[in-house]
Amino acid sequence: MRRRRFYRSQTGITDPNLTPLIDVCLVLVVILLVATPMALQSGIAVSRAASSGKTGEQVRGSRIEIRILDDQNLIVNRSPVPRASLGAVLRPMLAASQTRDVVVRCADTVTHGAFVSVLDEAKVDGAGRIAVVGD
Repeated sequence: MRRRRFYRSQTGITDPNLTPLIDVCLVLVVILLVATPMALQSGIAVSRAASSGKTGEQVRGSRIEIRILDDQNLIVNRSPVPRASLGAVLRPMLAASQTRDVVVRCADTVTHGAFVSVLDEAKVDGAGRIAVVGD
């Protein structure tokens, strides 16, 4: 009779190699962490309100002052205005203004989103320069 020989087959690595996949995923995470703040930055140039050589009344008369009380209530040049109608009030004032300067004051309780939305709307409505004044 013939004897059968049993050969042990060599077992190779049959598991998929996950190292390159993990490396690529980590690189993508780092890229997203770096790129996300750049994508969310606002394109609004904001400066501090500085005093010029003009008198206080001339400066106040030539600029538009917005005071944000809360997310829904504003005061534009000492007149209360609901947040929804800010654009309708601000456009004619900016069209009549010589300098188109806007000064924004904000209460501490106002959310960041409401503050930035007022700045965005002022820029869209035609504000030339926007200054932020702390209370």
